[in-house]
Amino acid sequence: MGWGRSGPSLALAVALAIAVTAAAVLFRGSVPPWALIAGAGAALLGLFTLLGAAAGLVHFGSTSRQRRFLDAMTDALGDAMVVTDGRGRAIYANGPFIKFVSDAGAERLVGMDVLFAGFPEFAEPVYQLAQAGLEGRRAEREIRVAAGSPAPGALPDRPVWLRLKVAPAPLPGAKGHTLWVLQDISADRARQEQAFARLQFIITYLDHAPAGFFSTLASGKVDYVNATLAAWLGFDVAQSQGNGLELSAIVGTAGAKLLAGVAPVPGGSVTENFDLDLLGKTGPPLPVHVIHRIDFESDGRRLPSRTLVVPRRIGGPAADESVAALRLTRLAAAVPLGIAEVDAKGILREANAAFLSLSPAVMRGASLAAAVAESEREALTRALAEALAADGRQVAVDVTIGSHERQRAVQFVVMRLAAEDANAVVFAVDKTESKALEVQLAQSQKMQAVGQLASGIAHDFNNVLTPIIGFADLLLAKMRPTDPAFADVMNIKQNANRAANLVRQLLAFSRRQTLSPKVHSLTEAMSDLGNLLGRVLGEKVGLKINHGRDLGLVLVDIHQFEQVIINLAVNARDAMPNGGTLTVRTHNVSTEDSRTISPELMPPGDYVAVEVEDTGTGIPPEILNKIWEPFFSTKEVGKGTGLGLSTVYGIVKQTGGFIFCDSGLGKGTTFRIYLPRHYPAPVTEPVAAERAAKPAAPRADHTGKGRILLVEDEDAVRAFAVRALTSRGYTVIEADSGESALAVIESDDKGFELILSDVVMPEMDGPTLLRELRKRGIKTKVIFVSGYAEDAFEKNLEGQTDFAFLPKPFSLKQLVEKVKEVMES
Repeated sequence: MGWGRSGPSLALAVALAIAVTAAAVLFRGSVPPWALIAGAGAALLGLFTLLGAAAGLVHFGSTSRQRRFLDAMTDALGDAMVVTDGRGRAIYANGPFIKFVSDAGAERLVGMDVLFAGFPEFAEPVYQLAQAGLEGRRAEREIRVAAGSPAPGALPDRPVWLRLKVAPAPLPGAKGHTLWVLQDISADRARQEQAFARLQFIITYLDHAPAGFFSTLASGKVDYVNATLAAWLGFDVAQSQGNGLELSAIVGTAGAKLLAGVAPVPGGSVTENFDLDLLGKTGPPLPVHVIHRIDFESDGRRLPSRTLVVPRRIGGPAADESVAALRLTRLAAAVPLGIAEVDAKGILREANAAFLSLSPAVMRGASLAAAVAESEREALTRALAEALAADGRQVAVDVTIGSHERQRAVQFVVMRLAAEDANAVVFAVDKTESKALEVQLAQSQKMQAVGQLASGIAHDFNNVLTPIIGFADLLLAKMRPTDPAFADVMNIKQNANRAANLVRQLLAFSRRQTLSPKVHSLTEAMSDLGNLLGRVLGEKVGLKINHGRDLGLVLVDIHQFEQVIINLAVNARDAMPNGGTLTVRTHNVSTEDSRTISPELMPPGDYVAVEVEDTGTGIPPEILNKIWEPFFSTKEVGKGTGLGLSTVYGIVKQTGGFIFCDSGLGKGTTFRIYLPRHYPAPVTEPVAAERAAKPAAPRADHTGKGRILLVEDEDAVRAFAVRALTSRGYTVIEADSGESALAVIESDDKGFELILSDVVMPEMDGPTLLRELRKRGIKTKVIFVSGYAEDAFEKNLEGQTDFAFLPKPFSLKQLVEKVKEVMES
């Protein structure tokens, strides 16, 4: 055919380019690199020969012979190939392409875009390939030509698959040329479709096999469940595919632990048999026997496991024995006590789910000693040796299992069941919670004992401080600031107040201080406290206060709660000697969220949380459990009392709240306080109007008239109170005990307007005196004074609530104000 190929010189150059490019396009990735290099070398040799012939330097026969040789070489590649220039014109084609064009009915040599123009299935692929060729990129597309299509290459009785490839053609001295390759891949596609059909046939057989089957990924996601098993369990086949199902949804949490609890075997596999109960969507569990296989990569990574499931249907003569064996197996699997079998080398051979749940490091095929703390491995090895040396002897050893974040205290009991047994049985009892309860109980008892001691000391100390502060007030009332002794007396009072503050901290720790709780919004309270915190922290430490939206109300003594925040801020400042940031956050905690905080210590409910977080040095783990203890301090001598955090703990607990500490070395410390959220009762409009209309209180007048019975066993306190009240116009009668007070009342014929009584007194205390008065019909108003908190003695009042309370130590002003308030009420 006259139009078949181009001129001799161009044909030779194009053929050489095709030899190199086609080798890369057709055989890329399928032949070794040396073969491509050799082919390219041969092509270059041919090119040099051609150039040499043109210059008359090398003799390689005639140009027509060279053309025929290279044409034969491109034809031998088998696939139809054509080279187009930058305009898409065909400048060279091999024999298979010429035949393809001729069979298509074309009258001249054309490029691919012209050959397939007008056929919809080729329009987009050919355009995209042409663009790739112009841009110098390699590309390929596969196109299906329907049976009977008018497109080139179509057959009347079956579809044809064609693969089109393009690659840049490196012609000497020219750019923009593209090599097109056309391949008929119908046979390959037919083989693929046959293989796929065969695979579908096999999957159908597996899906409907008389046994269940499932595959699980290393992540615990079920990758495949056959239709038989899905039907048994009531799962939808479509929903159970594609990682949408957890292994625990089929075999339960314990079963998942059992199947996964095997040590890796790099490059190998492990096949095990288990008796399990499978969980269905409906109906009772399905007892089955499973054959479970896990394969591993050479580096120990787990490949997807395969599990064959056979239902256990027991019948025939051995039914009773089989039922008994099955029940025993299921009992061992379900019991909450860990049971395992260990060989003489300490390798775990068998274990139930409870045993495997102790730690991820506990696995079948692995050393049991490797899962316990390093310092305890020798003791475990010794216990195993002792148990294997004697029949039936039980050897107990306490160990710690797991990482530092999730350590568990476990007691192993090791024994050999029979003399012929080469392995030992290990029973594991998880004692983590009981150990924690033991520690909490010991800590609680210690704190209670120290609290009682602190409370007693505080009570006696308050009896000493009351007259010191009181007589200092009496002296200051008679002195002018210019008097020489005024400053000395003021120093006495100030230091007595410091001592009183220390006593309040002791009472706060023992939770026996007097609180005056009121409804507050912590948003307002913390805002008011911001300036003070800034001064406490200093210039090196930054302060951030972030409040949650719609923060709930709390019922607290705001002054005591401010002391909590200040104490935490002082500790945070000391933990950041080089500076840092203190962040105070508040937010609401719902009942649902509270269940996850500390369910064993904090009951669920609505709370308002306050978080105090610093960026300091953190608290070492060995100290973290001691921070709440009174007088425990890590500061230098003279720089701390050790009562700061114990006071915080006492105030929070007495308020009805909870406090937790989270800290790590180098990670800073966060204290989280949870206060019960307060929901006030709605106030009616008339009551609100009445409160708004209440006139402002006039200036306080602390003088008064009336007879007061003062009952106090401490002489100094009684002497100060008598002088203070007498100086304000009251008539005061003294009594040093409850019995003497009753005697005074019985012999008195004038009556008293007020009884001011101590609480703790020998023989008859204040609450007993009040009960006796009410029994005798005496309705005189009563004020109790005490170094203890009010709620410390309320339980002894048997329902009596008609009294006022004044905590010790009190000043002259506090005493006369309270007396005036009660007498006028």
